[in-house]
Amino acid sequence: MSLEQPAESLKHRDRPEWLVGWILVLLVCFGPALWDLGRFAWGSELYSYILLIPFISGYLAWSKREANSSDSSRAPWLAMFPLMAAVGVLVSYACWLRSGWKPTACDQLAVKAFAFLCFLFAGEFLFLRTETLRRTIFAISFSFFIVPFPEVLRRSIEGFLQHRSADAAELLFGLAGMPVLRHETVLQLPGFTLEVAPECSGIHSTLVLFITSVVAGHLLLQSPWRRLILSVAVIPLALLRNGFRIVTIGELCVNVSPDMINSYIHRKGGPIFFVLSLIPFFLLLVYLRRGERNRSLRPEGSD
Repeated sequence: MSLEQPAESLKHRDRPEWLVGWILVLLVCFGPALWDLGRFAWGSELYSYILLIPFISGYLAWSKREANSSDSSRAPWLAMFPLMAAVGVLVSYACWLRSGWKPTACDQLAVKAFAFLCFLFAGEFLFLRTETLRRTIFAISFSFFIVPFPEVLRRSIEGFLQHRSADAAELLFGLAGMPVLRHETVLQLPGFTLEVAPECSGIHSTLVLFITSVVAGHLLLQSPWRRLILSVAVIPLALLRNGFRIVTIGELCVNVSPDMINSYIHRKGGPIFFVLSLIPFFLLLVYLRRGERNRSLRPEGSD
């Protein structure tokens, strides 16, 4: 019997024991950084969702464990790309430190978390068949949500949401018949001045809604275009939600009392408006899902 057969059959098998060993090595190397990331997320209002990402990603991967698989081999050469990305970001980080850059805690965690996931991705390519990777690629990619935004990117997103929310609020005030004079993010209302601060950008709620759209699209929609529409729709929904919240607070301050700026609806009302934004989100999801069903039932050859 030829000795080539066992060697050939190895190419068509997953090697989970090797992958587990690879992960253990990564945990030894990146364990302190991952622990710091968990503590950071636990104490962060913005990044608290990070603690849920590993569980969601693990569930998504586990749900594909019994899927039918075809005969396919591994493609270890693909590991070159995530390995290059991981090494590149770590080398760049070291060079920036040597040049005198003083990163924030968030920047440090972003670099280390990204490098860890790239090394993990490389291990998947090394030890899993292409068919297994195809079935679990979404779960693997979804885990990148544990990477916090670099500070520059976070400020850019926050600034975009802040200014565009002011646009939405100005539009809604006009529709409501409320006179408003705007300068940047300051809205001058009758007898009251309202500023759309960075804290009013709703960046946390927007991120949570975006992550929800990604998971819901993957589980409930088949068409990539419909999944994209659902995720992109989060942006206008977030701006309308923020604008509606600003208008609500402004109307209360003008028509009830200026002290309403210190009320619960302003200080702690974010979750209420987030739940309200879920209504049009789920209506859009139902519409997209129904469109897929109707298309699948349409006779072949019909327009």
